[in-house]
Amino acid sequence: MKALSHLNKYLLKYKWRLLLGTIFIFISNIFAVYMPEIIDSAIDRMSSIDSTNFDKDSFVDIGLYLCLLYLFFAVMKGIFLFFTRQTIIVMSRLIEYDLKNEIFDKYQELNSSFYKDNKTGDLMNRISEDVSKVRMYLGPAIMYTINVSILFILVISFMLNKNVELSIYVLSPLPLLSFIIYKISSLINKKSELTQIQQSKLSSYVQESFSGIRILKSYVREKYFQNEFKKETEKYKQASLNLAYVNSFFIPAIVLLIGLSTIITIYVGGLKTINKEIDYGDIVQFIFYINMLTWPIASVGWLTSLVQRAAASQKRINEFLENKQTIDFRAVESISEIESLELNKVYFNYNKKIEVLKDISFTLKKGETLGIVGKTGTGKTTIADLICKIYDIDNGSILINNKEIGIYNISKLKSKIAYVPQDVFLFSETIYNNIAFGRIGANKEQIIKAAKQACIYNDIMSFPDGFDTKIGERGINLSGGQKQRISIARALIRESDILILDDCLSAVDTSTENIILNNIYENINHKITIIISHRINAVLKADNIILIDEGTIVEQGNHNELIKKQGQYSLLNKKQAN
Repeated sequence: MKALSHLNKYLLKYKWRLLLGTIFIFISNIFAVYMPEIIDSAIDRMSSIDSTNFDKDSFVDIGLYLCLLYLFFAVMKGIFLFFTRQTIIVMSRLIEYDLKNEIFDKYQELNSSFYKDNKTGDLMNRISEDVSKVRMYLGPAIMYTINVSILFILVISFMLNKNVELSIYVLSPLPLLSFIIYKISSLINKKSELTQIQQSKLSSYVQESFSGIRILKSYVREKYFQNEFKKETEKYKQASLNLAYVNSFFIPAIVLLIGLSTIITIYVGGLKTINKEIDYGDIVQFIFYINMLTWPIASVGWLTSLVQRAAASQKRINEFLENKQTIDFRAVESISEIESLELNKVYFNYNKKIEVLKDISFTLKKGETLGIVGKTGTGKTTIADLICKIYDIDNGSILINNKEIGIYNISKLKSKIAYVPQDVFLFSETIYNNIAFGRIGANKEQIIKAAKQACIYNDIMSFPDGFDTKIGERGINLSGGQKQRISIARALIRESDILILDDCLSAVDTSTENIILNNIYENINHKITIIISHRINAVLKADNIILIDEGTIVEQGNHNELIKKQGQYSLLNKKQAN
């Protein structure tokens, strides 16, 4: 139950619904426990009728009165049970909504390191399957637990009031039942956690298979993935069957013990009736009470299973809700316009282990362009990530307008930056909406202008639906160059103070690349532009170019200056020219 304590804040938030639900449960059960009293009264009256002086009209009147009274109690019980569900079950749905929002908000706060360490399928499983299991605890489990507790207390009270000795005999199997529930519930907890872990693995595997469907089909690996999927589903099936096997012990054991209580009631009650200690109606009333306890006691196993599954799921949710790899949103200083950007002796390590950047320094002012070139894995993209505050630096400083980047509100800061990463991502939406995503409230003229600047306008108009063309998942129905240019258009429409292009022209031919770059250079007077590329051609016109090797700046200057140095940059230029 420790993991579920996280939900107490929500139970406190909706305490009035929970309180009302508890009151409705109590009233519903009051009507329920009085119904056997009506049966008892009916039997007592019928058994006391003198057959020699039988009054048919009186008999019918009494029978009709008791039937109507019983019906009235049943209807009232049902009405208040309806009110119960409208309070407690609705409360669980409201908490489910709040919990999903809390989880999604946490997803937004977590930095990129977290997403590198966790699979997408597992994260999706936690916000869907795990939350659903937690809702079953917040709704049915809590509702039936309260119902079981109140009904049990009321029934036991009525039974003891009737006959203490008979009640003790009837309830004697309950300690054994409690022991069985206690032992099996611990097994359920372990099995539930293993089942959820395996389900997350299965979700991750499926998600990766769908995302990489092009590669999968290109390499004709469908059969291999089918076999691997069968292996994963077999593990999940086995985990689920193990859980079901443990659960299967509950109902038979409970039914057996309830049946034993019924036999004890008839036998001991019969002896007491013979001895004139109780009457026939009391035996029937006890049997009704025993049967009224059948579902509550039988449901203990089900409720235990719900709680244990919810605890296992909430434990998984808590694992990342308590994760400290979050971006600091506490800074409040706003920023109106970015005039300058400076990196001063910046050092950065991934997970405090892998050194990526060492002593990186450069300064850019509004209207200036920086080109960053170098081999794969030298830290070029990491520089862009640090400027966008995706990661925090380990040493040194990043200054914007001569102030530490950390003092600025991160949302305000990122609204001033347009970033096109090398791993292009498009939403399963129209081309129009994908471009408009870069700027809230963008009109069609602005979208068309951005599309033309990114040299994608003609391609878009060649599609039957033009800008209304629906893009498949991650742009699966577009070419690599088209996806890159749509992403560039999305960045250009932003009209940001800093524009970062991270090797986002790799799938574009040289002539188209030159047109796009010329369009960008024509509109850079009001912004800082950073172009990251493997190709020298992309950074030729940059005011300053830095060559990165093993996380360090080895050469710096404009294109002509670096060519004259006859160093690594010049050598790279010759190789690409050939």
